[in-house]
Amino acid sequence: MNNSIATIKRWRVQIFAITWLAYAAFYFTRKAFSVAKLGIGEDPAFHMDKMAMANLDAIYLAAYAVGQFTWGILADRFGPRVVVLGGLIISALAALVMGTYATLPIFATCMLIQGLAQSTGWSGLCKNIGSFFPAQQRGRVLGLWSSCYAFGGLVASPFAGWWAYTLIGSWHAAFISSAAVVGLVAVLFFIFQRNRPEDVGLPAVEPEPEMSDEERAAEKRISVWAPLREIMRNRTVLTLGLAYFMLKPARYAILLWGPVIVFEQMPQVGKVGAAIIPTAFELAGLLGPIMIGLASDKIFGARRMPACILSLFALTISLAFFMGALHSGSVMLVVALLFIMGLTLYGPDSMISGAAAIDFGTAKAGATAAGFVNGCGSVGAILGGLLPGYFDTVTVFIVFAGCALFASLVLIPHWNSRPAGYKQECPFVPNNSLLIKPLRT
Repeated sequence: MNNSIATIKRWRVQIFAITWLAYAAFYFTRKAFSVAKLGIGEDPAFHMDKMAMANLDAIYLAAYAVGQFTWGILADRFGPRVVVLGGLIISALAALVMGTYATLPIFATCMLIQGLAQSTGWSGLCKNIGSFFPAQQRGRVLGLWSSCYAFGGLVASPFAGWWAYTLIGSWHAAFISSAAVVGLVAVLFFIFQRNRPEDVGLPAVEPEPEMSDEERAAEKRISVWAPLREIMRNRTVLTLGLAYFMLKPARYAILLWGPVIVFEQMPQVGKVGAAIIPTAFELAGLLGPIMIGLASDKIFGARRMPACILSLFALTISLAFFMGALHSGSVMLVVALLFIMGLTLYGPDSMISGAAAIDFGTAKAGATAAGFVNGCGSVGAILGGLLPGYFDTVTVFIVFAGCALFASLVLIPHWNSRPAGYKQECPFVPNNSLLIKPLRT
């Protein structure tokens, strides 16, 4: 029994850690272009205006959205290991090419490839975590785990900015240094990741109903699109997709244009400063998912919506005041407001696309649900990449505030929704730790 418990604990820690690291790594190649924009805009050998940069972001985000809808289905069918590992490797190679060859056609092609590669991560890794932890703990586990993308964004921009503008003195280094990080993590992922407990001789966390050999054979013949058809009939998942569509533009505008927006409004901070200031947004993102995950499990009893709705109301207010903070010229005020925005955006962002999607998508279609919801968000993220390149920043953030308010309103009818498996018996008993011990028999 002691050996069994030790094995369970070790694999839960290992899977949590390697999947957390894998998704954080994706942000290095994802944010390389946003940092490189500062140098590209002043490079006489390869100059692009803001509209051209926005169009490249749109190519990336469109490919990312398409990938979200498809990779989740494939992760359900073939497992996260193959899908996510392939995405890490391809993402690193695409970034390496962008740092080596500076032409618009190559950049456009690589942004397309990058979008498809990056989109392998979320749905597959959420399914991976969901396979090792039951519904009773999924809110706080995925809340803590979701700090990975806030941490990735927090570290990636200063890392790429330091390599590009302090150490090397060229925007090319933003891509090359980021590619090296992702390549290293791909190797670690190959060594340490496994798809589910059964792959390492452990019992399933939420065992599926017993089936006869004939039923299993029939299930294998079901179309790969069957989980998607199931998701399309699930009203809660469709609502999550709509809310995430409205929420995602603000996050990606700050993610992709944060350094440019800050540098335009506050040029006195310099390029490195402009790359660092928006990291207050990601810093708060480390806390937001953890806080909302704990609230949904401990305060609201696995109801995911109340904490999301309250947080989105607060986000609406902070977005509405952001431009006033920039125009004030106060670095401290801008950093403080970015922190509040990150706290109130990353929480519902992680909950809607992670725990809630996995909960309401069920075990069989969890990755498909996460992919569908994140795909809807990624369609909205295209606006986050485009709007700052075509419209003034004041108008853009007023629109974002309205979108956040709308997202909160569409979730209100689902205030009391809980995952179907919340009250079901589970072979593991929740403990004070993230790790769950098996029942004694």
